[in-house]
This record gives sequence, structure tokens and C-alpha cells, in this order.
Amino acid sequence: MRYIWILFNTVIWTTLLGFFGIVVSIFEPRRGRTLGYCANLWAKLILFFGGVKYSVKGLEFLKPNGSYIFAGNHASEFDILLAFAGLPYWVVSIAKIELKSIPVLGWVMRVAGHIFVDRGRQEQALKSLEIARESLLKMPRSVLLFPEGTRTKDGTLGQFKRGGLILAIETEIPIVPVAFVNTFEMLEKGSWTIKNHPIELRLSKPIPPGTYTNETRRELATHVRNEVQQLLKQN
Repeated sequence: MRYIWILFNTVIWTTLLGFFGIVVSIFEPRRGRTLGYCANLWAKLILFFGGVKYSVKGLEFLKPNGSYIFAGNHASEFDILLAFAGLPYWVVSIAKIELKSIPVLGWVMRVAGHIFVDRGRQEQALKSLEIARESLLKMPRSVLLFPEGTRTKDGTLGQFKRGGLILAIETEIPIVPVAFVNTFEMLEKGSWTIKNHPIELRLSKPIPPGTYTNETRRELATHVRNEVQQLLKQN
């Protein structure tokens, strides 16, 4: 029942805030900026009405007006809500291409500047990342990235892929390793039962631009994964 209630709130707030943000974006010079603020409010409202308690640790490492690539584990559907609620930035996601065709949601995400990637076609995925690179250079904003590529099935941390992390190298946007804590325990993959687990977003210190190159992107993926692993182990 709680799951259905949260889905209902997701539809309502996506529709209301999405259309509001789209209308406002027509008149703003940095198109999509207002939708960034709407996404933050959207996630907070869904978590509030869903009775989900959350906390954020590590924001003191970041500049209030900075742009970052937030890279972390993907444990649950609540990861996205927690990220958008807990990060006070204009954040867009690297999302699977299928979301682009969902009524209202896909439209809002396109206007907001989210990045769609066709994971099943490598050539198209690389082209999408190239378009994203040019867009981020033209209009800097923060990006939410799940380097594992998919949600965990058993709660363990998978290997991190290098693809999306290349954006950090080519745009010189600092990478911030993040950990989504207790989101898997709260809602396991394939389950409709939401458990009462307080969830937490943990952030590490940013990895400065220039630390890695395209030639060392494999080491970058390992570094980010290790940082996320350490965040998950914290008490």
C-alpha cells in the first residue's frame, strides 16, 4: 500500500512541478535551470509524503555554486529520490533511453537537460556522451551517474564502468564519489514492500580535474569505486 502511495505522489508531483518548470523555462536564459530546482523540491515532497526519513553527510566538502559529477552505487529506486532531495545543485542524470518516451516524465527530462544513453548500442551510447560533453561545456551543471550500469541484485557493489566517467575527464568537472546507504534494505529490486529504514547519502571529497586522463580512465573507475566502498563501510 505504501509503495502505491509513493507512486501516486510521484505521478502527481512530476506532473505539477514538471509543467510548471517547463513553462518557466521558456522565459529563462539558462533553459532547464528552474526544472533543476523543481527536481529538488519534487524529490523532497515525495520522500516527505512517503514518510521516508533521510540524511546527507559530506556537503561541507563541496562548493555551494560548483558543478560536479556525482558517481555512486545503484541499490534501489530510492537512490534517485535521495540524490535529487539531498544535493542542493542543478542535477541531471544519465538515464536509459527508454525513459525518454514516458509521457510527461520524458518530456520534463528532455527540457531539464538530462542525458539519455542507449545502453544496448555502443555506438549510439558514445555519440550520446559526446553530445552530453558539448552540452556540459556550454552550460555547466551537475550530473548523477551510476557507473555500475544497473541496480544491484543482492546489495553488493559491482564493478564500475569507465564510459560515463569520461565526461569528467573531458569536461574537467570534479567527480564526487557518493554512497546510497540503506536504500537496498528499504526496497529490494523486484519488491513492492517498503521497509522503515532511514536512508543516507554520503559524499566524499571531490577528485580534482586533471587527476586522470583518457589513458588512465580504468584507474579512475577503480579509484571512484574504492571511495564509494569506503563510504558504504562508514558507521
